[in-house]
Amino acid sequence: MKACMVAYTFYENDNRVRRYAEALVRRGDEVEAVALRQEGQQSYEVINGVRVHRIQKRAVDEKGPLSYLRKLVQFFFRSAWFLTRRHLRTPYDVIHVHSVPDFQVFATLIPRLLGARVILDIHDIVPEFYASKFQIKESSLAFRLLVLVERLSIAYSDHVIIANHLWRAKLTQRSVRPEKCTAIINYADPAIFYARPRTAGANGHFLMCYPGTLCWHQGVDLAIRATAQLRSQLPNLRFLIIGDGSDREKLKAMIRQQRLEDRVMLVGVLPIEKVAETMATVDLAVVPKRKDSFGNEAFSTKIPEFMAMGVPVLAADTRIDQFYFKNGMVQFFESENVDDLAAKILDLAHNPARRDALRERAQEFVRENNWDIRKDEYLALVDRLVKRPGRARGHLDRQPAAR
Repeated sequence: MKACMVAYTFYENDNRVRRYAEALVRRGDEVEAVALRQEGQQSYEVINGVRVHRIQKRAVDEKGPLSYLRKLVQFFFRSAWFLTRRHLRTPYDVIHVHSVPDFQVFATLIPRLLGARVILDIHDIVPEFYASKFQIKESSLAFRLLVLVERLSIAYSDHVIIANHLWRAKLTQRSVRPEKCTAIINYADPAIFYARPRTAGANGHFLMCYPGTLCWHQGVDLAIRATAQLRSQLPNLRFLIIGDGSDREKLKAMIRQQRLEDRVMLVGVLPIEKVAETMATVDLAVVPKRKDSFGNEAFSTKIPEFMAMGVPVLAADTRIDQFYFKNGMVQFFESENVDDLAAKILDLAHNPARRDALRERAQEFVRENNWDIRKDEYLALVDRLVKRPGRARGHLDRQPAAR
């Protein structure tokens, strides 16, 4: 079978896209990926058997909706041309399109008319994501238009994957039939995220880490404020931020203004393998999301990844994370309450027994919810779409097991 992943993302940094692609390669399928290019990267590269075509350069420097949309549209037309040429040469059996944006799925038009099956994978539910990113109301014309695009994109697709079960419930109420939509959360890949020998506490520091997108709803600024608040109470606290995003320059300015250059380290985007190596050295993971309409229901991939690596997690009490992580698997704090966040950091820093308990309970989730266990759900879905029974078995839309 020949498959193609299409994603407006940096392939090597997007674990969700890579997991799907490499799962297909490992069972013998031919897989290509169409993605973005960072400064200094090659336009073509083979990564773990996946032929990656980087068709457009991107810097994360959008100043507003129009500049963001311009880049999306440019990628849409380039990917449409690429897919058409490649399909006419050697047809695809399935094209797996990753949103954002939803309309990216229409880049598959010619291959779909010629027989390719199309999956739309909604990583972030776009109307709510857009409303959060650009501070618009759900009653606005822009939001209603995005819901219309969502419905049209779903109607066009052969099947829809959605990134968590809360969003599946929302989509099945407004845009898709239940039988056409499968929820697959972003499970940790044990090949990358696994417990390593503990090397934390270097130089006597207590190292806290956030790896991910730097945008308002992720609440990284709240963790920086908590770090500043603990300056005298926890002088050995160090906060490592890995990633990039629209708020990067604001966060850098905040670090300077708070005079935290010796306590907060902000590094750029790193390959997944390097991120995992760094995560293994930290004492505490922090996921400080805001409970706005998007952040409250956006699944935190970082949490199961840190769990798999044996790192205790401190997370905001969002609806989605309380839905999946129960019974002491993570330590919650009140979202947007910097005082509570700082208090929880201080308590965990001085309480190694509590950190050990979090690690132990987290393993209950990891043992039953990781990509090695759950990948057959995706493989079975692909085989069903291309009518290849017997290659993989799996139960679609199972919720993660939790205790």
